[in-house]
Amino acid sequence: MTPRDAIEAARKLTPRLAERAPGYDADGTFPSGDFTDLADAGLLGLMVPARLGGAGATFADYAEVAMALAEGSPATALIYNMHASVTGALALLPDDTATAFGAGKEFFTYRDGVLTAAADGALYAVAMSERGIGSRLSRVRTSYAAVPAGWHITGSKAFCSGAGHAAAYLIAARRDDNVSYFLVPAGEGIRVEETWDSLGMRATGSHDLHLDVTVPRDALVGGVEGITLLIAQVMPQWLVASYAAVYAGLASAAVDAGAADLAQRGLGNAGAVRARLGRADAQACAARAVVRLAARRVDAEPGTQDTSRWIWRAKLVAGDTAQEVAASVLEACGASAARRGHPLERLYRDARCGALQPATSDVCADWLGCAVLGLDPDAETPRW
Repeated sequence: MTPRDAIEAARKLTPRLAERAPGYDADGTFPSGDFTDLADAGLLGLMVPARLGGAGATFADYAEVAMALAEGSPATALIYNMHASVTGALALLPDDTATAFGAGKEFFTYRDGVLTAAADGALYAVAMSERGIGSRLSRVRTSYAAVPAGWHITGSKAFCSGAGHAAAYLIAARRDDNVSYFLVPAGEGIRVEETWDSLGMRATGSHDLHLDVTVPRDALVGGVEGITLLIAQVMPQWLVASYAAVYAGLASAAVDAGAADLAQRGLGNAGAVRARLGRADAQACAARAVVRLAARRVDAEPGTQDTSRWIWRAKLVAGDTAQEVAASVLEACGASAARRGHPLERLYRDARCGALQPATSDVCADWLGCAVLGLDPDAETPRW
């Protein structure tokens, strides 16, 4: 499979995901059928290098796939984003950079095994956020300690999309001042508490995760302690801009759902309605353009200050645009679109999550404001 093949496969799945989305949303259940289709299509191996059986995609390729999936089911696309964040960060971190961090031969062997499993259909989830601190990695309370068998991790996580359905979880934990990443296999020592009953993104299954588990030494990502915050600064796209593609796709889905509803009811002859739809279309297309530009910059000039600005712009624009477009199109379609079961009612609720997910719209705007003023956005206020 090539990246182009993967993008086409995602677009072909969009209608099937859209057909199932209302049921998963109403029940608040994990979209298992969607992920069976994604695995069968090879999309769980999107970011995996071709030498390991994957598509060898770039960040820009990921953005196209995520936008396509979100047009069908934003919740499914959001879970997929978490999986891609794990596989993409592992696959696209240059070997020389990993070596400079201190990674040894064991890390590269372990990494290749994780990525090969993804190409074979393994799903990975991210468990960083905690109650009371959100996604501030520097403040995590989950702890780890060295033990003869490797590492023992204890603590609790919140907002873990796909909890209970992943083969392994990317966990952030601390020992003294070191905040480290671990890839923890599902199984004994991990308990899922089904807490997720939300306004939007109901099908993500973002439950709490409780850990009292021992993992082997090679579960430490990079084989080095204390690199979590450094990775966040070097590769912010997987913590910020990857979400943006989901919400850009959601905005397009809202425009399409509104157009279908208005056409079916014969309301396309009202100028005010057409104007709302036209503005929404322009906003959605602008959001997609910003996401694509940011993604291309990530691939061409990773780690530069200008690329970072585009990453933060993309998340701000996509998160805010999704909720603005969904709200406006719902109003254009009228009260009937607010009924449970209407596509716009679900998309409106899902869109409300965009500005709330890390980095929130306010955090993005503050980061960009610091940059505009010539300040160091990361030094003025710790972001992670």
